Amino acid sequence: MTVHVERSITLPCDAPTAWAILTDWEEQATWMRDADSVRVVSADRTGVGVRLAVRTRLLGIPAFTEPMEVTRWDPPRVLTIRHGGPVRGEGTWRLTEHGPSVTRFTWTEDVGLAVPLLGETAAWCYRPLMRILMGRGQADLRRRLQAR
Repeated sequence: MTVHVERSITLPCDAPTAWAILTDWEEQATWMRDADSVRVVSADRTGVGVRLAVRTRLLGIPAFTEPMEVTRWDPPRVLTIRHGGPVRGEGTWRLTEHGPSVTRFTWTEDVGLAVPLLGETAAWCYRPLMRILMGRGQADLRRRLQAR
């Protein structure tokens, strides 16, 4: 079973600025609520094939390191990352400019857990929390941009 969650927010910047902040990999842990740390583990830092090791928190506690890989890279519009650990599926970030200093950031996650049956139930139960974490992360990102 795949769980689908989508959240959108407006950011106070143009799309290239938003893209630069979103792809500042190591800084993602400062606004992404369930990321304890993010490391680039590939030779390249940009483009399809970038590999990341994301130390992920469950209920605020660092729980596991999730391998991820960029599968779509279309700056400054679309970035898709494939989850490869206990969480399986894809996350996509879409940026759409709505003026000279306003960009809509839509974050979509289509994920499940790699544990049959139990994973489906756990993913379904985790969906409301995932929606909250994504929304809070986007709000934290907007606050960081406003503070600049």
